[in-house]
Amino acid sequence: MAESYERERQNNTRLDELSGKVSALRSVTVDIYDNARNQEVIEHSSEIFSNLSGSIKGSAGRMTRMAQQGNKVAILKLAGIVVVAVLVVCYLFSFVMGSFR
Repeated sequence: MAESYERERQNNTRLDELSGKVSALRSVTVDIYDNARNQEVIEHSSEIFSNLSGSIKGSAGRMTRMAQQGNKVAILKLAGIVVVAVLVVCYLFSFVMGSFR
């Protein structure tokens, strides 16, 4: 009878050890999944910024052609767009830096 209790105790001990290992494995699996999902977000953001860069280059080219034509109204529009763009960038920069504090 004592031998069966001893084996039951050993089985319970091993079962607890196995449970701990399964929990650790589950935690590692969740961490890997989260990391992969974060990687997808980074790749998607990189693609978006790449597309944005192409759009900005195209817009800058069109604005340069417009300014080279020498039209006074076009030059004023270009200056206004540049001023607004700088203000937006400054606002976004202050917003981002404010959120880190």
